[in-house]
Amino acid sequence: MAFSFTIEKKMRGLGRAGVVHTPHGDILTPAFVPVATKATVKALTPEQVRELGAQVVLANTYHLYLQPGDALVARAGGFGKFMGWSGPTITDSGGFQAFSLGAAFGTGISKLLKKSDELILPEAQADIEERENEAEKKAARLAKIDRDGVMFRSHIDGSAHYFTPEKSIDIQHNLGADIIFAFDECTSPTEPIHYQREALDRTHAWARRSLTRHQERKSEQALFGIVQGGRHEELRKISAAAIGEMDFAGFGIGGSFAKEDMSQAVRWVNEILPPERPRHLLGIGEPADIFGAVENGCDLFDCVAPTRNARTGTLYTSTGKLNILNSQFMQDFSPVDAQCDCFTCRTYTRAYLAHLFRAKEMLAATLASIHNLRFIIKLTEDIRSSILHDTFERYKESFFKVYIH
Repeated sequence: MAFSFTIEKKMRGLGRAGVVHTPHGDILTPAFVPVATKATVKALTPEQVRELGAQVVLANTYHLYLQPGDALVARAGGFGKFMGWSGPTITDSGGFQAFSLGAAFGTGISKLLKKSDELILPEAQADIEERENEAEKKAARLAKIDRDGVMFRSHIDGSAHYFTPEKSIDIQHNLGADIIFAFDECTSPTEPIHYQREALDRTHAWARRSLTRHQERKSEQALFGIVQGGRHEELRKISAAAIGEMDFAGFGIGGSFAKEDMSQAVRWVNEILPPERPRHLLGIGEPADIFGAVENGCDLFDCVAPTRNARTGTLYTSTGKLNILNSQFMQDFSPVDAQCDCFTCRTYTRAYLAHLFRAKEMLAATLASIHNLRFIIKLTEDIRSSILHDTFERYKESFFKVYIH
């Protein structure tokens, strides 16, 4: 089956429910995409991920290139077959590592910036010692960007690797996902606008080169172009227009904006992108953010947050997050969330999970991850149902009436 996208129901505004058709099955949208960074969703088997209602998984191009190597994955039949996952698959481009190993390396900067946590740029720091520390951090970065691509130093052994748009596409073809992404530069939200413009020019040039290489290879994989532009409305709209004019099967929307501005930034982009093609919001997975992403026209979204939070004992519930390590849960024999239908909530208590985390048992991460992923997936299932039944606004209102951010 060739790749295609069908819109089943439109909301008032930009939101919609649809179906992404891929060679390995359909994805009913809106849909949350669990992240299987190294061809595994941490702490879970593929069977468990499937039982949670996940329709598709996303792997990381950079990590699989380094280990075990994309050529080996190709010989295994692609990363889906390699990991025992029979459904649709996605790979990112490796472009995010240009940010995480470059501008963000050693700084604690995230691609999603809270206004209350905005960082002081090095140029504005008066203290000479702080300037020297910043210079040391820059020298230690594991990624350096030039006009043609990105030089990475492996976080495993320090070896040097150079990614170009063409190499990213070649690697992703070897990894064999149904949906792949053009190589891009994800910038830090703290970068000044003149750098954001330079990075945007690179992203658009790399998008064209990615598309050319993909077309040369005559693959059935669906290539998505990525819209960037940081926190700036003008740049976001320029990027949406430029990427939207290219012959991509769908579109990714990169981060690098203030978290509080996410819904608005997504709307700027989706008002311009061709509506008949699917849109994937990269790196978004908090419950409250999903509503804003959906009503402003996004169909897919991935994030490591549900499983990463789970491994540290932070659990999602219908009334907000809880930290299972808090002493109040040590003798709490109720489920994590009485409204959740996951295996963890049907079988175990908060007290038992609190014990597992305090005892540092491996099962803690598995049971918590089962719950968090099911919570997010069920939320998107309910959002989809509300769109199909014209009750989205009512459902959103009822959710936020009890959910504490």
